[in-house]
Order: sequence, then C-alpha cells, then structure tokens
Amino acid sequence: MTRSPASQPAPPPPTDATGDGVPGGAIPGGAGTQSPNQWLKLALEMGPLLVFFLCNSWFGLIPGTAVFIVATAVSLLASRVLLRRIPVMPLVGGVFVIVFGGLTVLLDDDLFIKIKPTIVNLLFASLLVVGQLSGRHFLKLVFDGALHLKDRGWRILTWRWVAFFVFLALVNEVVWRTFSSDTWVTFKVFGNLPLTIAFSMAQIPLLLRYRMEDPAETASTPARAR
Repeated sequence: MTRSPASQPAPPPPTDATGDGVPGGAIPGGAGTQSPNQWLKLALEMGPLLVFFLCNSWFGLIPGTAVFIVATAVSLLASRVLLRRIPVMPLVGGVFVIVFGGLTVLLDDDLFIKIKPTIVNLLFASLLVVGQLSGRHFLKLVFDGALHLKDRGWRILTWRWVAFFVFLALVNEVVWRTFSSDTWVTFKVFGNLPLTIAFSMAQIPLLLRYRMEDPAETASTPARAR
C-alpha cells in the first residue's frame, strides 16, 4: 500500500520557547500535516523570543531579559490553558530562563543569560547520553508518541541530537564571547531556529528508514480491509 504524504513522519521539532536547540514544537511545512495546535505551539514558542529581541533593541539587554522572563512565563501559562498541557522541554527551558534571567536582572550581569543556552544544551546532551548508556531512549518522552521508530533508529537519532546540542553550545560560546550583546541576541532569536530546522529536516531520511507502524493505525487497518 502506498503511503500518502500526510502519513509520513514529521521531522523533529525545532526549539523551545527559550531559543535553545531543544525539541519542543513543530515545523510548519514539514513532512506531516500541520494541525492548528502545531501552529499555536510555534507561536507560543517564538513569541517570547521576538519580545526579547524587540525589548533588547529598544531598552537594552538587562530590561529585555526582565521582559523575556515575564513573556516566557505567560507563554507557558498560555500553553497550559490553550493546549491543556505544557511540553516537558519548554517547561524545563522556561525554568532556566527564570533562574538565569533572574540572576541577570538581580545582579545586573548579562553573563548569566548568555551562558544559559550553553548550559541547557550541554545538560540535554548529557541526559541523552546517560539515557543511551542505560538503555533508555529519552527522546521518546520528548516526542510523546509522535514518532514510532525501531530501536536502532532511536539510537542513531539520539546520538545525532547529542552532537547537535554540543555544537549549539559551542556556537553560543563563540558568539557571546566574540561579538556584541546585540549580535548575540540576534543570533539567539534568528540563528538558532534556522540551524535547528535545517538539522531537523536532515533527519527525515533516518525517520523514514526506521519508521514503525503507528500501533493505532495498524490496529485499524484490518477493520478497513473488511
């Protein structure tokens, strides 16, 4: 039976509301059919980042960080109200925004908000490595049943995400240490997302190769055949 395009697996989601390369939402125009909820997720994730960018441009990094904290909290609350749930990764990323952003504002030191992406990306890379070494696929929790892959597929995908998280951490270190604060904010808002989308799209052949039938879809096939 030939698959329709809508049944193909969607690529890994790009980012969470903090602008780090943590899977969190959905890529519009991906391989799967995009529901209104996926567009809403993307809007909730990008909203705080755009607010951060604008406030940094108008008022500076410290005031922008204060507004970023509030915008992130509002985004998480809106996700809970509108989507009835808060995805794990955006929730964790939001906690880091509040903690490191709070330190930035309270101590008037932008170092904390600048190193946050490095710490978050290395943290998630480490967690994925621990999961692999213990025989568990933590990415399954991230995708929450959206992907059904063979074990080998999960292993390969996990190690690729580990490498990508480390790459993003290194890039963040280079950007904030080498360029101005405005350049770092611009990269955080408009650089991480294209990089993550490109990486995610590159995983489509892997997902297609190791894709397993959705259990619900498999169960309904005999009924349709009859």
